[in-house]
Amino acid sequence: MTSERKRILLDLLFPSVFVAILWIIQFVQVYLHVPLNEFGIYPRSLRGLPGILLSPLIHGSNNHLLSNSLPLLILGTMMFYFYRGISFRIFFWIYLMTGLWVWAGARGGGAYHLGASGLIYGFVSFLFFAGIFRKDPRLLRISLFVLIFYNGLVWGVFPLVDSISWESHLLGSLSGILCAWYFRKEGPVRERYSWENESDEDDDSGEEEDNPEQEEEKQEPTHLRVQYVFKPRNKS
Repeated sequence: MTSERKRILLDLLFPSVFVAILWIIQFVQVYLHVPLNEFGIYPRSLRGLPGILLSPLIHGSNNHLLSNSLPLLILGTMMFYFYRGISFRIFFWIYLMTGLWVWAGARGGGAYHLGASGLIYGFVSFLFFAGIFRKDPRLLRISLFVLIFYNGLVWGVFPLVDSISWESHLLGSLSGILCAWYFRKEGPVRERYSWENESDEDDDSGEEEDNPEQEEEKQEPTHLRVQYVFKPRNKS
């Protein structure tokens, strides 16, 4: 097995385990008749606080989970593959921020917010904007892929269907954008072309020629100062 194939399989592992956990929970809920809807997000209520962490794990129906499973696998694997090193932190912050924001700002009125679609919107948003913010040609291809294959998701952020938690979609998207901006200087580094390196060398040499007195200044003793500072019931 090639090292590249091993890397892909490793990056597929966490999204696969996560989706498997979702299906185990769905099996318990549907086939063992254990009601779990009340563990979803009930906005601005103490009983809804556990849903911040649990709501992405609970789905209203098998079809609901089925529609989320493939995007979670694809987008999750892409994120872990292309943003290795910061992927777990990105997953954590999208997961947590989406849940907190839905709990604080989504509709109440007896409705629980369930499902992992907020995560999907967060992943889509992150993968799209991260390539743009980084201006990396390789990552911009990922942005283009997301734009082509997931552009239809944009309608999910509008309140068009009462039974859909559009708030989770919208707030998940915002969390993805925020993570894309915050982590823009971490993770994969843009490849520098030879002509860029040559340009930098020319600039450096030019500075040396224009400032011949710098050598003498460098030889002067310098004084350094160091400081050590320290989410109606049964609805998605």
